[in-house]
Amino acid sequence: MLHTFFLLIFLFKASFLKTEPNVRSSVISALEKVTVFMESRYQDINLDAVLGFHVLQGYLKGALEKWPSEHELLAQRARVESVVKKLSSLIEKATYSLVQNDPKYFKEFAPILGPHFWVFPRSWNQTDTLLAYTSFGSSKCFTEKTSDTCYTYLLGTWKENGKSCVVTSTCRNIMTKLGCSGYSLSHQLFYFMFADMKGCSDHLFLRSQYYKNIFCASMMKINLQIESNGFESSSRDLFMENIMLCGMSGFSDFYKLRWLEKILAWQKPKEGCFGEPSEDFEYSAGTEDQKKPLRRVKRREKMFTDGCSSHSTAVAVGSLGGFLYYYCC
Repeated sequence: MLHTFFLLIFLFKASFLKTEPNVRSSVISALEKVTVFMESRYQDINLDAVLGFHVLQGYLKGALEKWPSEHELLAQRARVESVVKKLSSLIEKATYSLVQNDPKYFKEFAPILGPHFWVFPRSWNQTDTLLAYTSFGSSKCFTEKTSDTCYTYLLGTWKENGKSCVVTSTCRNIMTKLGCSGYSLSHQLFYFMFADMKGCSDHLFLRSQYYKNIFCASMMKINLQIESNGFESSSRDLFMENIMLCGMSGFSDFYKLRWLEKILAWQKPKEGCFGEPSEDFEYSAGTEDQKKPLRRVKRREKMFTDGCSSHSTAVAVGSLGGFLYYYCC
């Protein structure tokens, strides 16, 4: 019996190690395609997409730092290095274009596009299902304009030479409001991520991990609901955004291989980008209106002529970068 037990462990480990290079290769291929796509459209990339590629670049550089030294993995490493090199040029050109097209908006969020703003996980947690909301309230707890304003208070870009890490009573209330769903929930998590990256010391942020645990447990519940509903096309953007943000927050259970397979399958094979084939809708995660489509205007969303979405592409590359970072070694 004991011999059989250890044999099963050995076989499981051998099987996983055998598939791990395939996981890396599949992700690298997808990233190569999407980078080529965005290189030809850098003038049309919005801030969300530039941010997504910044996150991807950070993940890839982090992966290269701990890349396995085995000879058979050198070819994969060279491909990742090639993508990083292309990303540097792409980001530089896209950022310049962004400054020209929307200078005020760029100035407000310039800090998050800095080379050292984002810090990626060095250790991993798992979500606790007991912390997830038992029921969800509104997916529109606040507007994107309101959340953007709260972000600028943290970044110090709310006015010229503004003080950073400012927490207004309005921002405190909406960013800690429990029961929010959809993009409001992911924006609440983003708020605490910004605070962490800026090193904000307001007493609210002494409980950052507490809120992250609740938010990501609830976002995991939403993603599992999206999965059980068959991955409706209009919910894929939110699904990938949840993976990107909670993965960046150190929750490794968002990096499920079956979810990676889905994301890879959503990439447009010819263009290499990601997008929704229908109108830009979201589905609420609430039990009562779970399948009720709600209109959402994303932050200066850009839809390309081939049906590709800049936001979906951004969160796709951000989540794929996380998968590669997690599975690289």
